[in-house]
Amino acid sequence: MVTERLEGGLGVLRAAELLRRGGTVAFPTETVYGLGANALNAAAVARIFAAKERPAWDPVIVHVGDQEKVPEVAEVSTKAEALMAAFWPGPLTLLLPRTKAVPDSVTAGRPLVGVRMPAHPVALELILTAGVPVAAPSANRFGRTSPTTAAHVLEDLDGRIDAVLDGGATSVGVESTVLDVEQMLIYRPGAVTAEMIRAVAGAVRMFTGSVSVEAPASLPSPGVGIRHYAPRARLVLVESEAELREKVFELMGSGEQVGVMLPDGWGAGRQVREFPWGPWDDPAALARRLFAGLRELDEAGVGVIVCPMPAAGGLGDALRDRLAKAARVK
Repeated sequence: MVTERLEGGLGVLRAAELLRRGGTVAFPTETVYGLGANALNAAAVARIFAAKERPAWDPVIVHVGDQEKVPEVAEVSTKAEALMAAFWPGPLTLLLPRTKAVPDSVTAGRPLVGVRMPAHPVALELILTAGVPVAAPSANRFGRTSPTTAAHVLEDLDGRIDAVLDGGATSVGVESTVLDVEQMLIYRPGAVTAEMIRAVAGAVRMFTGSVSVEAPASLPSPGVGIRHYAPRARLVLVESEAELREKVFELMGSGEQVGVMLPDGWGAGRQVREFPWGPWDDPAALARRLFAGLRELDEAGVGVIVCPMPAAGGLGDALRDRLAKAARVK
């Protein structure tokens, strides 16, 4: 298979045609690039799983281009409508009761389906032009670092998917918040924070359970797998600049090739491969450059990456979630 690289208006038309024919197309959203297929076509959805080498127990999110299209794939409650009005289009996925039109493969056989209306203009144009809801997890090999550019997509999936629609670098950089509306439970934190959701829909809590990595029957939500978002290099997490310098000294003493996700104004203390991560007091900037930095250090061939953990709260919760999952050994 030759993966087409598409751009502009003609690219959108070609990508929409591929989706209608049951093909797979990677496309930009404001969060990360997604790998899309017609969500109502089980054979097309199966091609997503094959390309990513994604296990069948991990559900995927359905993307719509218009809020009025949601009833095709999910039942909408009054609370869901309020959340859509507040945060759509945007980086919030709502887990809602699925309709019979949604194949089991999309939800891993579970009764809830994740639905989102992305804010990226190219994503919206593509979905509306295709005229079908689009199932789309991140456009990378399963468990790997998520892609925030078309080039990242091709690093993982060139020759495995029909096309990638290039819309430039993504603006948010981490995947959408996933909220079970009935339980008011956040399974995956993102740019729509618990504080923001609470202001619109009342009390909300964070998922703190564990999921078996061996062979779960199915995950309750996208993004709760034990190890996710991982670079090839081993990822070591620290909590401060002093701890970072100490860890770099220790690792270099053992002969490892070290890379560092380095916030502005920090020093690694040794000559190592550095990625300029951004201002430490700007979680949005850190989120936007997180996956790009991990990929760049991987490409540089380092064996271990040292990365500080941003403070908890707000978007910091999403950063800590992604880094904790990426650093797990299994």
